[in-house]
Amino acid sequence: MNVPTTAQRLRLLNARAFHFLSLPLRGSSKFGSHVPILCHSRRVRVGLSNKMALSLENCDVGVENKLGVVRPATEDCAKEAIQALKAEKVIVVPTDTIYGFACDACSMEAVNQIYKIKGREHTRPLAICVGDVSDIMRFAVTDYLPQGLLDSLLPGPVTVVLRRGESSILEKSLNPGLDSIGVRVPDCNFIRAIARGLGSALALTSANLSGQPSSVCIKDFENLWQHCAFVYDGGVLPSGRAGSTIVDLTRLGKYKIIRPGSAKEETIAILERHSLLEEATAT
Repeated sequence: MNVPTTAQRLRLLNARAFHFLSLPLRGSSKFGSHVPILCHSRRVRVGLSNKMALSLENCDVGVENKLGVVRPATEDCAKEAIQALKAEKVIVVPTDTIYGFACDACSMEAVNQIYKIKGREHTRPLAICVGDVSDIMRFAVTDYLPQGLLDSLLPGPVTVVLRRGESSILEKSLNPGLDSIGVRVPDCNFIRAIARGLGSALALTSANLSGQPSSVCIKDFENLWQHCAFVYDGGVLPSGRAGSTIVDLTRLGKYKIIRPGSAKEETIAILERHSLLEEATAT
């Protein structure tokens, strides 16, 4: 029996990734044209070329996978990730900005585990991630927003803070005391496929110790692998460590940038095209 060489395995991984990452998704990035790569970046506007191949070849799968938790962020692994989430486990996934800890947002056991892994205070809320813009209304109130606004912002590197409302199916114990929720729809096929397959929302936060720099490759948080069911490797993410732009949309006709992140200028341009005004800063 012939054992495939490292080069052959990489070619197989590239082929599988190309097939999965080129699949059309409902909704495409509003921060650049669709390109068939894992997590689209405003800084990456080329096809599946040397840059993507280099990212895949730089994956750490099989290199330092002593704990057996590292997997490639490809279609073949999405079902495994969904099963882990249904079992109330914590996983790590690449997004269109940085790597993130993810779990079922409706599992308080898993949510508490994320806080424990990060050493994060429970007074600091977690955002959620859904597969499609159309899913947002299950978890937050959207009917007061200008028509087409969310579809203009998402999918993309933006977290929109919305009114939670009484109709939200989120557990009341998630971010207790807050009547708002941060929502993401990343421009990243892998995490969106997981969210769709779970049929719920993911609780999502950066994969690092609280207060430490964000992670753009899995080696950045290697000391935390042991606490996760799986770590999904998408290579080195090209968007930098700024994370998503966070914008508060809870006030009618107003917006407030909470964190500039990686897409502030583009986000403001979209908000103002929809006639939203910047909320005045209290003095």
